[in-house]
Amino acid sequence: MPRPITATINLAALTHNLGVARAHAPHAKVFAVIKANAYGHGLLRAAGALRAADGFAVLEFDAALQLRSAGYAQRIVLLEGFFDRREAVEGAARRLATVVHSEEQLRLLDGLAAGARLDVLLKINSGMNRLGFAPDAVGAAYSRLQEHPGVGKVTLMSHFADADGARGVDWQLTAFERAATGIAAPRTLANSAATLRYPATHFDWIRPGIMLYGSSPFAGQSAAALGLQPAMTLASEIISVCTLKPGDTVGYGGLFRAEKPTRVGIVACGYADGYPRHAPNATPVRVGDRLTGTVGRVSMDMLCVDITDMPEAGVGTRAVLWGEGNPIDDVAQAAGTVSYELMCALTARVPVIEQD
Repeated sequence: MPRPITATINLAALTHNLGVARAHAPHAKVFAVIKANAYGHGLLRAAGALRAADGFAVLEFDAALQLRSAGYAQRIVLLEGFFDRREAVEGAARRLATVVHSEEQLRLLDGLAAGARLDVLLKINSGMNRLGFAPDAVGAAYSRLQEHPGVGKVTLMSHFADADGARGVDWQLTAFERAATGIAAPRTLANSAATLRYPATHFDWIRPGIMLYGSSPFAGQSAAALGLQPAMTLASEIISVCTLKPGDTVGYGGLFRAEKPTRVGIVACGYADGYPRHAPNATPVRVGDRLTGTVGRVSMDMLCVDITDMPEAGVGTRAVLWGEGNPIDDVAQAAGTVSYELMCALTARVPVIEQD
């Protein structure tokens, strides 16, 4: 019998969540962000469920080529741009679009043949202070792109630092508008948080990421409240049961000490599967039809859950680590991380099941 752990990817949930994004920004086109192997959900698997998107946004050049080879004709944009001239030349030949965020990347375009018609997203640093042209350099960079014989459409873009937080987006919108003064070009700024919260940021293209996978970008608002459905369910089973006496510990380091007779279920899932090793006691796990919590340190292949008050639970009982009935945002919050990290950490040894 195979080890019981699986990751089920709900394709209908991906499609549904794309519909939620469109409903919030009905007049904008959509770049579905499927970088990092579609946040752990599988590049081509996610692309199939999101094929109604107007474009795809990825980071990896090879991922963009996979999408083209699989027959996707939509606009495909590289979010960090090209890293060498070979990528620029081949990317133009494959009709990719690219972010240009620096002088170095502008110079990479010099190798393009006239008539290549490479679409470019010119990135403006509106306050994130990672990538992008400073506001006072945007006009000159845009003029160079407009004059370049190998460049086609130019779109202005930026990225929000706190669309999900208290500071909001107004301060960056002001900086962006100042930098874009006099430039009549399409614009793309909105990530998932801005798509859901700030209609004024939608412009021509939105770029939803985490919301497509059924996770909320807001700490104080659940995915369910936003109408989102979980796309990944990581589940396993209890493979053994141990009863602790008061004073007994469980697992490496003895991080959990029983204060009363405690029944512990050992679940076939550990950090080698992508579950966070740093998850503390009481990180939520759904066992059967009820929520309980972890006890002790997560090990490479196993973790332990408290089933003292679940006499019905035993060997073979299903345990949902995150997903259906156990929101990934709750697990991430308990573990002191974000749902993005949990999704992306899913390892190759976990069998994946597609659910329509």
